[in-house]
Amino acid sequence: MYDVPLWLWMTFAVTVLVSLAVDLLAHRQAHVIGFREAAAWSGVWVGLAVTFGVVVFWEVGTNAGVEYTTAWLLEKSLSVDNLFVFALIFGYFKVPRAYQHRVLFLGVLGALVFRGVFLAAGVAVVSRFTAVLFVFAAILFWSTYKILKGEDDTFDPGKSVAVRLLRKIIPVRDDYAGPHFIVKEAGKHVATPLLAVVAAIEAADLVFAVDSVPAVLAVSSDAFVVYTSNAFAILGLRALYFMLAGLLDRFHYLSKGLALILSFIAVKLILQASHKTISTAVPEIPSLVSLAVIAAVLTTSVALSRLRPAPARDEDERAPTGGADPVDGLPGGSGSKQPGSQRDRPGT
Repeated sequence: MYDVPLWLWMTFAVTVLVSLAVDLLAHRQAHVIGFREAAAWSGVWVGLAVTFGVVVFWEVGTNAGVEYTTAWLLEKSLSVDNLFVFALIFGYFKVPRAYQHRVLFLGVLGALVFRGVFLAAGVAVVSRFTAVLFVFAAILFWSTYKILKGEDDTFDPGKSVAVRLLRKIIPVRDDYAGPHFIVKEAGKHVATPLLAVVAAIEAADLVFAVDSVPAVLAVSSDAFVVYTSNAFAILGLRALYFMLAGLLDRFHYLSKGLALILSFIAVKLILQASHKTISTAVPEIPSLVSLAVIAAVLTTSVALSRLRPAPARDEDERAPTGGADPVDGLPGGSGSKQPGSQRDRPGT
């Protein structure tokens, strides 16, 4: 555990709160976010994360700085794959583009809370039971297997446990009511499909945490490093989505690269656990090596995607199965990630 001064924790907390407030004020009017605006905001979030990383290097030390950078880049790379699922959810519920930022903003708030809880629990468990790292490694190997086998292709947002639970708690109307999540009809409160989308996004983030939390704990077991790196990666998720929306299919090698990264991190976890529980003679993979491997795999995946474009598909193949149309130019699904069934429409 690093000796992190209280003022740095406070600086982080204030930075996150101010960033959320600025982002909310800048997008208080619902509008379609174009590529240039999204790219500008992505630059802001990346610059903020890098600046904070420099402060960590300077104040906490080189090793902490390397771990922070590695964890941030790892979480950023995993979050790119999550964008495919976001595109699928928006396409399934036919969310107007003008309201998508509003949904993702609430998704980010939920992710910051959930990741904080999960990471705190993970750090506490790892500090007491090092052998749990073997379990985390198994989870990452299983995630790798699912990515390579394409087992996430049948994901159906309408059948999400969170969405079904929401429909049992409150009626969900068929049509949107502007940017509102809940409206009053015949003297009763009913949810709009926008609230169902938020539920689906939050549920998806809980699933994402199964991969990201063990992965980031392989990089560092320090609470400050793992949470700040995750938070800054999550803050930039909305802008990254709008910047890459419509281009996700072009990065068809990215999933293979992420599978390779997850398996590498799993091996790192096994060596780390073996070093601490079996024998100190077992080597560990340094954080700097991890950073280099992750950066190299991501760069290679993007480069191969550009050099070897995916075969063109006709429009029928691009649309989600069951006849759902793309939403304002956004893909209803991405790559091979198509919903298994479209029977459960919003409000049914």
